[in-house]
Amino acid sequence: MKIKSFVFNSFQENTFVVHDASGEAFIIDPGCSTPDEEKKLREYVVENHLHPLAVVLTHGHIDHILGVPFCVNEWHVPVWIHPADGFLYRQAAAYAQIFGLTISSMPDPERMLDEGEVLRCGEECLEVLHVPGHSPGGIALYSRAGQVLFPGDILFSGSIGRSDLPGGDHQLLVDGIRRKLLVLPESTVVWPGHGPSTTIGEEKTGNPYL
Repeated sequence: MKIKSFVFNSFQENTFVVHDASGEAFIIDPGCSTPDEEKKLREYVVENHLHPLAVVLTHGHIDHILGVPFCVNEWHVPVWIHPADGFLYRQAAAYAQIFGLTISSMPDPERMLDEGEVLRCGEECLEVLHVPGHSPGGIALYSRAGQVLFPGDILFSGSIGRSDLPGGDHQLLVDGIRRKLLVLPESTVVWPGHGPSTTIGEEKTGNPYL
């Protein structure tokens, strides 16, 4: 599995392009919000001869979806999200305005993801793990073969997602992390929605919130 990360928008959000030798790719949480950021994403896709299959959203918060209209217009890809975060996705324009941002009309999601689904990208597979608490429809994407996890804002290096936003639930978040993420192999590399990468082993032993 090849992983390219970008840090986009004023929230310093991590956007990921995941692909393999076939050129098929997923764009996870596109947060690009300026022409320069869009250019960086476009150039990576073009220079690596990639064929994006879908935009996959770990959750519906505004900083993780600002680049959805660009990606859909650029590559005509579908948008995949957990249905419980549909209300956040649909209210993107209103949330953007709160932070002084503007966002184009959001395309309707074409696939609603749920626990246990397997998303195939070339020879790579990402398993959907539903871990609510940061948002009702928050998901983590897990590559069992590659031992890689994309948890969005569920789990960070030395921290966990905030739970004081609409639909948040602290205890639900902590319980979900313990039951579904900390049971993964300790060598699993975690690529969170903000900040540096970490491993499951590091978070099991050193995360003060867990």
